[in-house]
Amino acid sequence: MNNNNDILLEVKNLKKYFPISTGAFQTKQLKAVDDVSFTIRRGETLGLVGESGCGKTTVGRTILNLYTPTDGEIIFDGKQIKTKKDLQEYRTHATMVFQDPYSSLDPRMTVADIIGEPLDVHKLYKNKEERAARIRELMGYVGLNSEHASRYPHEFSGGQRQRIGIARALAVNPSFIVCDEPVSALDVSIQAQVINMFKDLQKQLGLTYLFIAHDLLVVKHISDRIAVMYLGKLVELADANEIYRNPMHPYSQSLLSAVPIPDPDTARKNQRIVLEGDIPSPLNAPSGCPFRTRCPRATEQCAQSMPPLTDRGDGHFVACHLV
Repeated sequence: MNNNNDILLEVKNLKKYFPISTGAFQTKQLKAVDDVSFTIRRGETLGLVGESGCGKTTVGRTILNLYTPTDGEIIFDGKQIKTKKDLQEYRTHATMVFQDPYSSLDPRMTVADIIGEPLDVHKLYKNKEERAARIRELMGYVGLNSEHASRYPHEFSGGQRQRIGIARALAVNPSFIVCDEPVSALDVSIQAQVINMFKDLQKQLGLTYLFIAHDLLVVKHISDRIAVMYLGKLVELADANEIYRNPMHPYSQSLLSAVPIPDPDTARKNQRIVLEGDIPSPLNAPSGCPFRTRCPRATEQCAQSMPPLTDRGDGHFVACHLV
């Protein structure tokens, strides 16, 4: 991983464990994120994929300190986020678009107050006119009319609500946004509009994204590089086209074999890789490689040690003993 000036965010050995009560005053650690490392370059979109419960959202929230990391380092723009003061400054450069456009907006606040809240918190205006002008500008960015400002969230569709959430995220003029499954609650026709809006905003405002999703077609459309997660671990990381052409990890191969192909002839030839068994509980994760219980090629070595995420050439990182 290169250490030059174009890296905006560096995550090193990030861990987030949640203590879970197992009865009789005993707790066990649920390892939601376990030793995850990656970098994101300026102006880049890193897609983070994996099935539900693999820790994608927890990675996004822990990077923004919405969850306090159990261990690891978060380095933003060359500076490690350590103190409360660091965090306060960091929050004006890094924000989040949440998954559910219905529950992430306060139903008692008008659209103007929702979008203006970050401006109030960080005191980013001199007077009320400046605040109102900035809210109008933000609404313009996401394709909302200024007369929508005095309405409430329940008066909008899911796609429009997600636009309000995106405008709120843009309010502090951030350089980095964590997009946590921002289109999974929307209709397919609206998904395309919102994805294209993310791409336009990226060009217009020079944004960098961590784009979390479980829909691989959406991720391919927007991402420069893709990271694949399984049970709290990063198992593969490479350029988007490279992962689609040449998935190396058995889990990535299985995920990609499930992507629908619009051409019936190609679809017939495509061999679906169906995984045996269910995803293990993160409370009782298997020893060694977490994927070994469902991997058709697992060996004794896979049970003994977790393979490190190593570069197999051209920045294609894979954590697998068998590759």
